Amino acid sequence: MLVLLSGVSGAGKDTIKKALIEQMENVESLPSYTDRAPRNTDIPGVTYNFVTTEEFEEKIKNGELYEYSVHHEHYYGTSKKLLNEKIKNGKIIVKDIEVNGVENLLKILGKEVKIVTIFLRVPKDQLQMRLENRPDKPSIKEIQLRLNRFDFEESKIGMYDYVIKNNNLEKTVNVIKEIIKNEYDLKEAEF
Repeated sequence: MLVLLSGVSGAGKDTIKKALIEQMENVESLPSYTDRAPRNTDIPGVTYNFVTTEEFEEKIKNGELYEYSVHHEHYYGTSKKLLNEKIKNGKIIVKDIEVNGVENLLKILGKEVKIVTIFLRVPKDQLQMRLENRPDKPSIKEIQLRLNRFDFEESKIGMYDYVIKNNNLEKTVNVIKEIIKNEYDLKEAEF
């Protein structure tokens, strides 16, 4: 089963993903490939698979990605090999991904893989505060770039199975854990 977490930058996707992996059995992350530089808080191979722009473009050329896009001036993409390996091993995969990536994976894998989509909402003023207080201190230009995408991301909410207002981390994590358990039970049930 593939659980896709989306929301604007700063909505808490990575924090929630980490909590789910720590608190649930059989749940793993699927880090995207990216050509952006690692932040202080990043762990290569865990938060992202970091490659050069040239290496990313080679992956595109060789058809190694299910989907990819340019987001905040950097490439991000989903590895076919890594995703297929985790699915074959029966893992519940939690992936944080932007809205275009969700749309692409639903089109490509929607008939073959059980996909659950969750959008995390955060009020715009709270989002700005979160971005400004990040440990990696994004530049004013970077913060504005992310805030400018807010309305576009929000406009895609209709394609999600669940929309959750993330104003309390513990509550949000507990709600998502229940969603995953219920959706997994439905996947396993035979009709």
